[in-house]
Parts: sequence; C-alpha cells; structure tokens
Amino acid sequence: MLAKITVADYMTKRNMVTLKEDANVVEAIKQLLSHKITCAPVINGQGKLVGMFSEKDSMKVVLESAYNQGSAGKVSEFMSTDIVSVDADASIVDIAAKFKDSAIRSFPVFRDSELVGVVSRTDVLKALVNL
Repeated sequence: MLAKITVADYMTKRNMVTLKEDANVVEAIKQLLSHKITCAPVINGQGKLVGMFSEKDSMKVVLESAYNQGSAGKVSEFMSTDIVSVDADASIVDIAAKFKDSAIRSFPVFRDSELVGVVSRTDVLKALVNL
C-alpha cells in the first residue's frame, strides 16, 4: 500500500516558501524560522531553481558573523548548489530510501521540468502514519 503513494500526495506545494538568490541571508534565516522549515528552494529572477538554502547553510552564516563581526550577505553566497531533486510521481518508498542514504532533509520536487513542491523527511513519515 505504501509503495502506491507518490511524492505529490505528501509534498508541500501550497504556500511553498521560496527564496530569491539576491535576498539578504539574515532575512532568509528569519523565513526558515518563522515557517518552521529546515530549508527552502532558491530561485533566480527567471523563477528557475538555482539552489537550496538550509539550516546547515545557515551555520556558515553564523560562523561568518563570528569571524568577520558581521552578518551581511546574500543567499547566493551561502546556498547549496548541488541540487538533488525528485520527481512528483516517484513512490514515497523510493524517497524514503533516498533520505536514508543522504544527509539532505528535504528535496525539491519537479514535474515536467517545473518546480512543484518540496518533500521532507517529515512528509514521508506522515505518509506512513496516515495509512
């Protein structure tokens, strides 16, 4: 039964938080905190995914602030650009396996080359308990 559930069934799609690559990094961290999320897709001026900004990336901001006595910077300076994405029609079981073998906590979700959502470890757990 679980194998028939797709990523699209549990991903965050409505009200998905995205960040602009030229956004202030401290404001981006505030967005993560206020929405209680661990990461957000970063998009460029054309609306294309160019990276992911996560809590882990935010640790670089903390260290930069401590060493340089400042916290200014843009999201593009700290985001991860090695993007691992998943297909909206993939099985939630396949995504669970992907999460098990990765330190990444959320993946951007695509359908026909378009960013349509984000799936997190929590989303996979919700699929399990909702059976």
